[in-house]
Amino acid sequence: MREKTIEQKFRAAVRAAGGLAVKFTSPGFDGVPDRLALLPDGKMAFVEVKAPGKKPRPLQLSRHRLLRQLGFKVYVLDDESQIGGIIDEIRAT
Repeated sequence: MREKTIEQKFRAAVRAAGGLAVKFTSPGFDGVPDRLALLPDGKMAFVEVKAPGKKPRPLQLSRHRLLRQLGFKVYVLDDESQIGGIIDEIRAT
């Protein structure tokens, strides 16, 4: 399965949960996660989408650490079976 397919399924699942999974870009600050998941009641998290078995690059891992240090949830999604669990975790925070 391709990264694009996983990303489409994630967007659809977040939409079905009443939220938005907006594309996140930050010009001049490379390595940020692909998607910002926004769920009802102000729940949010960053989601890095990867093809199955692929890992984040070192710069991406550095950005993930920075965001986590700031108190944000950051997930790496590389299998569609993870989608429901990620959404559940975001809702629970």
